[in-house]
Amino acid sequence: MVLTFLLYPLLVCLVLAGIHAYLGLHVVERGVIFVDLSLAQVAALGTTVAFLVGFDLHSPQAYFFSLGFAFLGAALFALTREGKSRVPQEAVIGIVYAVTAGAAILIVDRSPEGAEHIKYILVGNLLAVTSQDVVKIAVLYAVVGIVHWLARRPLLRVSTDPAGARRDGLRVRFWDFLFYATFAIVVTSSVAIAGVLLVFSFLIVPAVTAMLFARSVSSRLAIGWAMGGGVAVAGIWLSYFLDAPTGATVVCTFGATLLLLVGVRRILGLARG
Repeated sequence: MVLTFLLYPLLVCLVLAGIHAYLGLHVVERGVIFVDLSLAQVAALGTTVAFLVGFDLHSPQAYFFSLGFAFLGAALFALTREGKSRVPQEAVIGIVYAVTAGAAILIVDRSPEGAEHIKYILVGNLLAVTSQDVVKIAVLYAVVGIVHWLARRPLLRVSTDPAGARRDGLRVRFWDFLFYATFAIVVTSSVAIAGVLLVFSFLIVPAVTAMLFARSVSSRLAIGWAMGGGVAVAGIWLSYFLDAPTGATVVCTFGATLLLLVGVRRILGLARG
């Protein structure tokens, strides 16, 4: 009974871990750590607008509102990534996050269900996931994964060495937009299930952990996938036995695991020294 109840949340978390651990490596290499939070908040603003005009939060209309807003954010981030710009892109990302979060609060303040909507945006509702949700999101992310595999060389080059990519004649803005547009699709779909905080954790924590222990892309991916999947399973089971909110528990499990692994790395470093 317990296994059946937790099966679909576990499966969807494994799917999330697979795509976000990979995208997280790009995000960390680009040095735009909070782009996920910002783009997720832009997508959440789209959902909020759809909610304001009368659509259900889980309706297709709300999803396409959210995706449309996310594409606008993707275009903005692609256009503002300039190597010699006087304004760091991280500043633009922070401003977009703050403004869209403020706009969302202003909108939901007019709704009697505003507090519940804010909670849903932050931590999602993993326990409401169905088998159809798992299949749809797995297929969608498989398509995104194929696109990234086919374009892996220019996308990785633009993420790790944009100046060199420009010298070699690569259309950096085009590849930037492709990255952010596919990233927007993933974030929009993930936030609708897991919420902003959990999506950020899936994206950044496995990538940061992998970079602590490995140098090659393949090794980092393997570590990121292993950590993301393992922490997701542990966090969901822990939330069940503690009778705690699922999304928040998994987020805290990510944080605790990262601290533990940082400690292990320090101990191994001292032992080698």
